[in-house]
Amino acid sequence: MANESGVLHSLMLIFITWRGSMRCCATTVDPPEDLAVLDSGLLGQMQITWSPPSSLTKMTKCLHQYQLEFFNTYKNYWEILRTPRRTHSAQFDPSKDVHIRVYTILNGECTNNTMIMSKNCTELILKPPSTGVLDTEAKAFICVYYNMEKLECSWTRSLQTPPSALQTLYFWHKPLDQAVECPSYIVSGGVRKGCNFPGKSLPEFTDIYFCVNGSSHEGPLKATFVSLQIQNQVKVAAPDKLHLQTSSDTELEFHWENPAGRLPAHCLEWEVRHHHVGADGKISLNDIHTEKPRLTLPFNNSNERNCFKVRSRLNFYCVDQSFWSDWSHETCHPDLDNRQTPLGPEMNSVSIYIYIAVVIIVSLVVCLCVWAAVSMRKSGPQSKVDSLLPKLLTNNLTQRVSKIYSGKKICTDVVI
Repeated sequence: MANESGVLHSLMLIFITWRGSMRCCATTVDPPEDLAVLDSGLLGQMQITWSPPSSLTKMTKCLHQYQLEFFNTYKNYWEILRTPRRTHSAQFDPSKDVHIRVYTILNGECTNNTMIMSKNCTELILKPPSTGVLDTEAKAFICVYYNMEKLECSWTRSLQTPPSALQTLYFWHKPLDQAVECPSYIVSGGVRKGCNFPGKSLPEFTDIYFCVNGSSHEGPLKATFVSLQIQNQVKVAAPDKLHLQTSSDTELEFHWENPAGRLPAHCLEWEVRHHHVGADGKISLNDIHTEKPRLTLPFNNSNERNCFKVRSRLNFYCVDQSFWSDWSHETCHPDLDNRQTPLGPEMNSVSIYIYIAVVIIVSLVVCLCVWAAVSMRKSGPQSKVDSLLPKLLTNNLTQRVSKIYSGKKICTDVVI
């Protein structure tokens, strides 16, 4: 929308200029002089200055104006403005060419109150400085404004970036006096991969300029410059409270709750993915767009199965662009979820006790077998059989074993 208004404004200025030049061709005017650009050190903000043409010193009864045109490398179109001043501040991508041109405009008694513009312009093209190791700039720079509560920017390293390189992020926006470094870096494997901006540290509906540069043993890294407004980077949280029910024998109602947070409800739009399995087994998949958090569909057969999941984003009435949320979990009617129910804490505790008991029993059996083998080696074959059988059949291994000889009861303690 902003691009369309800028183009329309430019076309209107061109038309007015052409009409004025057609009405008055006798008077001519020279273009401005001494066009210059001064870098303010604010991540590409340039101060553009120029002087009136020397031929205008004799024209005291004319209104002097200037038409400034410069190519906006962030928005990829020419910006055109008219001003009586001889200076203007504009933001440029320092890694790209700076292209500026200025015309002189006269209007007043000297032109019979007809506006004329110089046929020629004063033009200036500045090439970016050739500093930094080739192909070491940050790649895939992106910022995501999660639920309009937390901004996170990330980037990837170029394959040519030295492993020892240290990358740094700076940002600037009005009315900051100077560029500020990232408040909290995202580090993975000892390498900076992004930046977290907590809370409301950056303003909405304001152009914010980012620069990722760095240094290494091989030399400085190439810088990457990005401009954005954070309200156009919103990613909404996935809906997590879904409700599916039949309101009658002929209607199926699906509704959900808006995500929590400071998201304006009137700015949300939704996409519902409907997975339908008919009574005949035929499967269909449809994506349905809606601007309300509810959906009503015809329901004809109790043998059919309907499954839904939903995602959301901010609509174009509120922001220029936004990210779709992740898909919600799926809910179905009828609910035929036969997935195995995970064990609860009680069942997990019982299972652990069972495993411990089995291990103890197996250990005792092994020890018993070893003891029996040792005993069989120490005694003869007949005594081995006589003494081993009662010990193998006993249920309590710590029971006192009684032996009776010659009608007398003699008790001895046998502990195994």
